[in-house]
Amino acid sequence: MKTRFFFILWLSSITASLLATDHTSYVNPFIGTQTDATGALSGSTFPGATMPQGMVQLSPETEHMVTWDPCSGYDYNRDSIYGFTHTHLSGTGCTDLIDVSLMPLSHEVRTTELRKGVFGQRYSHQAEAARPGYYMVDLQESGVRVELSATVRTGIHRYTFPQGAPQTVVLDLDRGTYRGEAYYTGRRAYQIIQSQLRVVDDHTIEGFRVITGWAKLRKVYFRAEFSRPFSRRLLMDGARSVGESPVVNGRSLRGALSFDPADGRQLTVKVAISPVDNLGARQNMKAEAQSWDFDHYAKAAHDAWQKALSCIDIDGTSEQKTIFYTGLYHVLMQPNTMSDVDGRYMDTNFEIKQMPRGETYHSTFSLWDTFRAAHPLYTLIAPDVAAQFVRDMVRHHQTYGYLPIWDLWGQDNYCMIGNHAIPVLSDAILAGLPGVNVEEAYQAMLESSTRSHLNSPFEVWEKYGYMPQTLQNTSVSITLEQAFDDWCVAAVAKKLGRTADYQRFLRRSEFYRNLFDAKTGFFRAKDEKGNWIEPFDPLSYENPSFIEGNAWQYMWFVPQNPKGLIELLGGERNFLKKLDENFSLTATSGEVNGNASGFIGQYAHGNEPSHHTVYLYNFAGRPHRTQELVEQVRSQFYNATPCGYAGNDDCGQMSAWYIFSSLGFYPFNAGAAEYVLGTPLFKRATLHLAGGRVFVITAPRKTASRVHVKRVLLNGKPLKQLMLTHQQIAEGGTLQFDM
Repeated sequence: MKTRFFFILWLSSITASLLATDHTSYVNPFIGTQTDATGALSGSTFPGATMPQGMVQLSPETEHMVTWDPCSGYDYNRDSIYGFTHTHLSGTGCTDLIDVSLMPLSHEVRTTELRKGVFGQRYSHQAEAARPGYYMVDLQESGVRVELSATVRTGIHRYTFPQGAPQTVVLDLDRGTYRGEAYYTGRRAYQIIQSQLRVVDDHTIEGFRVITGWAKLRKVYFRAEFSRPFSRRLLMDGARSVGESPVVNGRSLRGALSFDPADGRQLTVKVAISPVDNLGARQNMKAEAQSWDFDHYAKAAHDAWQKALSCIDIDGTSEQKTIFYTGLYHVLMQPNTMSDVDGRYMDTNFEIKQMPRGETYHSTFSLWDTFRAAHPLYTLIAPDVAAQFVRDMVRHHQTYGYLPIWDLWGQDNYCMIGNHAIPVLSDAILAGLPGVNVEEAYQAMLESSTRSHLNSPFEVWEKYGYMPQTLQNTSVSITLEQAFDDWCVAAVAKKLGRTADYQRFLRRSEFYRNLFDAKTGFFRAKDEKGNWIEPFDPLSYENPSFIEGNAWQYMWFVPQNPKGLIELLGGERNFLKKLDENFSLTATSGEVNGNASGFIGQYAHGNEPSHHTVYLYNFAGRPHRTQELVEQVRSQFYNATPCGYAGNDDCGQMSAWYIFSSLGFYPFNAGAAEYVLGTPLFKRATLHLAGGRVFVITAPRKTASRVHVKRVLLNGKPLKQLMLTHQQIAEGGTLQFDM
């Protein structure tokens, strides 16, 4: 009886311990905010407050006008903050958003200072803190403590002013990205087209701004409510004050609001935003932010993140958990909510549409990056959310004519190449995600692969069987990536019994062969007559036929047919010799592309084209080498410090690589709903899947120095191939690595 009692007591303590695990305590939002000593790109993440897939991402900027590197606006190496704005991009290499800036001050602001509009204040990391859904900093010049939290569509500020000091809040609609030429176009610049500030009452300001930049046209509406009345206001458009007028229209709007310090030291501000209209901002505020209790919002945000992060439990060191859960946090930040609480959103035609009840529209689809691992991770751990992303992409196709390339604020900015919504849809369809209209999704894939558009001239593609550099820039990169997308269309066509489509797109998926030069052993550019374009230097990053990489890095992008690539290189022996050289050759030629970093030879983990390459040894009979490289990348290019990434996190792709690769498998062919095996980082990891199913990954003999895998068992039976399907994981069970 006593033995049974102690057993129950022990079991209860274990259960309580598991229930008490706070996954958010392992998240360090400062990871990825600093450039390391090598000068590689920072992770370009931000430390501010947001919710999973939140519309509001409330964070400070360490530049007055945000430029790039980091495009998030926050650089850990800088010592001043210029404002707290409500929208940001996480991990990107281009900047946009940075909307509706607030800055508290402990002095009265006059017209001369407001006209200048620069309110930078120094800060120290010793007086700064962040956790999921919460950010805090002490501003040195004003002595104000700033605390931030968020709901999905509302930013929550709490300012604690020095005792007896003047209390001012500057609301700036002119701050944001730098004013200049936009990325990837000479025909568009970052400019405010029109904006408005309107005093509703002595507690409330509403307004909007219409701005063009990386996204062609964005409308951002807001409603700001203050917990105490403002006793004085100053509204200006550039150098023009509007006196006592309650409204100001223009393109350089700022307002200074003064509060009576006798009413208390703390001031709470709630700012709801909407991409639709001011009514949307009001309704978002009413639905999400009626309380004035700041701690209530911080607790709710914590609970939302705890729920989101608890889909995976790992048995690792504190540092490993910090890297892992911070990575999961960075993945789950976006894609972002882009519909109001009433379901309205603005579509690609700039028309207001209504989502079906219970559905939410999303944007920020950084697809050239995230198709590789971030979207497959959503498919695995959050299939309902992943299915919603698919429906959102199909809606984009229905109004735009083809699937998104890089969708920002509901519009396409055409950043990068390929049509990589296609593998996201094929992965979802082949995985059997519920909630996906397969016929609609397939039609979107088909039309996106046949309707010519920017960087995708399909009549050229089918005529020549490759992209001639004389007709299409970055032709080699596009040829390789388009061939992969075509394989994804073929795979779905086969599943649906569309034989003619299957044969057509399977043939197109082999077009990569037409740019292989057996003499040099590389993929390289041809003109429309089939002649090789000279000169050719495989080490050069300045070759216009490649994008963000050189011929070495793009050599390996045939994830749809690695056996075909091995054959093309002359068999396994020759293939392995060249693959070994890829990881050992350190030579350079000319300037290295700024996006390339995290080098092992020519392998560049800091940018996406290399991400699958370490797993190629599996297909040539040397899985131990894959396992060694996976461990090298995990340990060398990830850490739990502000410079914890080897390059831009790119909306969670860098993080997703780590999550998969530490679990022991990776979506090598990201559109196939399957994974290749690597080597686990943890003795035990548990995936909590849809329908209450559990998938447990164990490696009982795993140690820091033991990376080679001798045998893998699925549900007690040895795996004959180094491969897992999505269905095998989704059904639940146990995967055991014998080390």
